[in-house]
Amino acid sequence: MVACFGLAACQSDGPAAQIATIDTAQGSAENIASLTSVIDRTPQDPEAYNIRGSAYGRGGKYREALEDFDTAIRLNPNYYQAYANRALIYRQMGDTEKALADYARALQINPSYDAAYIGRGNLYRLAGRSNEAFGDLQRAIQLDTTNPRAYHYRGLLYQESGQHNYALEDFSTAISMAPKAAEPYNGRGISYLALGDEDNAFSDFNTAIKLDRNNAEGWANQALVFERRGDKSRAKRSYQEAVKHDPNYEPAVDGLARTSG
Repeated sequence: MVACFGLAACQSDGPAAQIATIDTAQGSAENIASLTSVIDRTPQDPEAYNIRGSAYGRGGKYREALEDFDTAIRLNPNYYQAYANRALIYRQMGDTEKALADYARALQINPSYDAAYIGRGNLYRLAGRSNEAFGDLQRAIQLDTTNPRAYHYRGLLYQESGQHNYALEDFSTAISMAPKAAEPYNGRGISYLALGDEDNAFSDFNTAIKLDRNNAEGWANQALVFERRGDKSRAKRSYQEAVKHDPNYEPAVDGLARTSG
């Protein structure tokens, strides 16, 4: 059994180019009001719309975000960051075709834009188009990206194909770039577990939980190790924590059923 996890595992994204990497607090009403006042003063500035669109996206206001990105692109048809940001919104809305089209346009304008390769690569990965996903992530890494997601997503691809030693390297690189992110620890722990290194796996799952107490995947992964060790009561408690944070997370639901009998 391999538990999936938060950022992307098994399922699974310029100043405002990566909506998903900025604190969601920046999508607050107060921040939106402040950004709107900037637009009121400079209504022909595409960057202002791009930044507010990103804030709307973080706040889950996708229609408003699309309107701002549309305006930014109308004001500057070569604004590749706005295309990539709009692609993220389309992805959140489940419109893969439009998201891919926007990533393609961003890369047509700037073939060296690593964020677009990472975003499109993850979209390909989620769609099961592993070869295309790998190519995009590899390109971002060749461009010396400093975004840990490139290594994290490529690690997931290696993991999915059973190349766990390569996956360990990529997850470790992602951790070195973003040591406070829980997801790469979960990913690396899964590969450690697949290679039979239960102690290092357990350590990584515990670290993931310490970094994010609400991480259902981390709790479920920790529970899995307890279960493998025959500690049914601790496994049950960890599965309960996982279900509390995500009642629809199947590995946790199934694990809780197993350990509650």
